[in-house]
Amino acid sequence: MIRKVLIANRGEIALRIVRACQELGVRAVAVYSDADAQAPHVREADEAVHIGPAPASESYLRGDHLIAVAKQVGADAVHPGYGFLSEREWFARAVRDAGLVWIGPPAEAIAAMGSKTAARTLAISAGTPVVPGTTEPLRDAAEAAATAARFGYPVLLKAAAGGGGKGMRVVREESEIAGALASAQREAKNAFGDDAVYVEKYIEGPRHVEIQVLADAHGNCIALGERECSIQRRHQKMVEEAPSVAVTPELRQRMGDAAVAAAKAAGYVNAGTCEFLLDRHGNFYFLEMNTRIQVEHPVTELVMGIDLVQWQLRIASGERLPFTTSPEPKGWAIECRITSEDPANGFLPSTGRIAHLHLPSGPGVRWDGGIEVGSVVGLSYDPMLAKLIVFAPTREAAIARMERALKELVIDGVETSREFHLRVMADADYRAGRVDIQWLESRLPTLLAQQAPRETRQAAAIAAALLADRDRGSRRTGTPSGGSATVPGHTNGAPAPAGVAGSWAQLARLENLRRG
Repeated sequence: MIRKVLIANRGEIALRIVRACQELGVRAVAVYSDADAQAPHVREADEAVHIGPAPASESYLRGDHLIAVAKQVGADAVHPGYGFLSEREWFARAVRDAGLVWIGPPAEAIAAMGSKTAARTLAISAGTPVVPGTTEPLRDAAEAAATAARFGYPVLLKAAAGGGGKGMRVVREESEIAGALASAQREAKNAFGDDAVYVEKYIEGPRHVEIQVLADAHGNCIALGERECSIQRRHQKMVEEAPSVAVTPELRQRMGDAAVAAAKAAGYVNAGTCEFLLDRHGNFYFLEMNTRIQVEHPVTELVMGIDLVQWQLRIASGERLPFTTSPEPKGWAIECRITSEDPANGFLPSTGRIAHLHLPSGPGVRWDGGIEVGSVVGLSYDPMLAKLIVFAPTREAAIARMERALKELVIDGVETSREFHLRVMADADYRAGRVDIQWLESRLPTLLAQQAPRETRQAAAIAAALLADRDRGSRRTGTPSGGSATVPGHTNGAPAPAGVAGSWAQLARLENLRRG
């Protein structure tokens, strides 16, 4: 069994791995940049090591330094989490060559699935259906035009080494192809250091459905159901759920078999995800394989009753999977990504210090977060602050539970996506399951128009902070909760200015506004 793990990541996923390690009796070593010195994952780990300045290029992306730190602290394994170096074949190989255990798939499997064109070729060889398209990078615009004409417009240009929507362009007619190719190549080069671009037939109005796979080193590989990930903005997932309203048990079996076949063809071991497009007629097409734990893994954990991160550790330690057939999902889980973005202002990043944080709780509510009161939110890293996940017996009950949990959530100090998620949960199309990967973009104007004015949201946040401070004061002094208000941070219990707080009745009204 692995005894000590260096976690080569930060934020909520680092804290998630810390907890999995500790429940298995494994020591967890956190790393942190200057920006993360006070982060929760640093405090909760058994050990923590400073690795450099805030920019990721000088800290979390320094693979050689991370390996040196792992050896320095006596770790015998490295867990990369997601993002950063998690899908870098060279880093997985370097960890292995250093005599450490890589908690993830073999470097060879990462390489096989790391290029979208290579992954398409591998999927085809395994009999997994793929979107019609090329398996080699395009040489020039003339080849792109000829290929597009063969498949028929619209087509999709995609970066071979890409992800997150970068290096991707939809082309609807021949006159657009040259400019779109140059733009996609330029963006791919800047984002991934590789300007290789290939072409696929563009599928109109599909869903994005992915299959979780888990494979051990003894030849066992199973699928753990699907996740619906169609609620996306600019190819970035915002809401995920399991299972999918569009997937029947028979379709789940076929998609699972296809994912397992692709994983086995790559020699896959550990946790991974095969992503598919699902069209309106029930046809599905392999897109790519994510060779790491996914951001949205909690929804699978909840409906399947399995701890995926613990099984990553167990598999890396040589354990066999205790099951050989895929279980059926039980209940329904939904995840909202809570980001430090301002939806009312074009989703621009929001920075600041978390002044007040009230977390939702109650039956079926899970918070995977990397922030706390006092946390500084900057621009050095991804804007995702946390994931709010709920579980309930049915989809309808899960939506109601998510609405309740979002209304309980208070984050003061930065703008967040909280209210935006409330609008999604209330949308009639979403509630009916009538979504595809273009749905959110088409609904954004309506959803954003429903948001409360910023002044109302700020007043509501002040109200929430004052109410929390009142409750804390009541607990300390035994004063009834209707006593005089105090402003958080004021000394000597100074009364709250009437213009800010007013009566507790007005605070209650503001709190109702915050709740939607």
